[in-house]
Amino acid sequence: MANITHFSQLDLDGTYTYADYLTWKFEEMVELVRGKILPMAAPNRKHQGISRDLSGKFFIFFKQHRCKFYPAPFDVRLSDRQKSAKANKEVQSVVQPDLCVICDESKLDTAGCLGAPDLIVEILSPGNSSKEMRVKKQLYEENQVREYWIIDPEHETVHQFSLTDSGVYAPPVIYIHEDTLISSIFPDLHLNLLEIFAAE
Repeated sequence: MANITHFSQLDLDGTYTYADYLTWKFEEMVELVRGKILPMAAPNRKHQGISRDLSGKFFIFFKQHRCKFYPAPFDVRLSDRQKSAKANKEVQSVVQPDLCVICDESKLDTAGCLGAPDLIVEILSPGNSSKEMRVKKQLYEENQVREYWIIDPEHETVHQFSLTDSGVYAPPVIYIHEDTLISSIFPDLHLNLLEIFAAE
């Protein structure tokens, strides 16, 4: 493959792997979902304020916990469950959630996380499309991410998806700005959404 130094050199209709992703040398941030490129929208101030405040609360909570949390940018590599997750050429999805929590330290390496985090938090930006979020939800469900939050700063809501015993997401619990969000897998983790959405 030719040396890729500019985003414009990529074929947005092409299919790529994590091995390809590692060779790209441009400033724009992208994700791969099932081999397809998803350009990442630049986060606005509200997004970054929520991310900052959540990171602070997660730092305090997980400081005394065996699980580790990581804010973006942090590569999470996910693969087709029918393929080897150990070979970079087989990994066709690499995402950078705004926040993720990993309890199985064997999934962590110098490059990030190989396999499903236990909790993923995505904060919507103006450029996020409903199609993109639907595709990611399907990807996280397929890879058995146990809990997934979609935070919508514009409408001040959170959609919380939790994996059922049958391996699919239950219908989401929807929180509004005045609610207290309680994690389904970390029941001691409570978040006052009035405080979160007031972030600047």
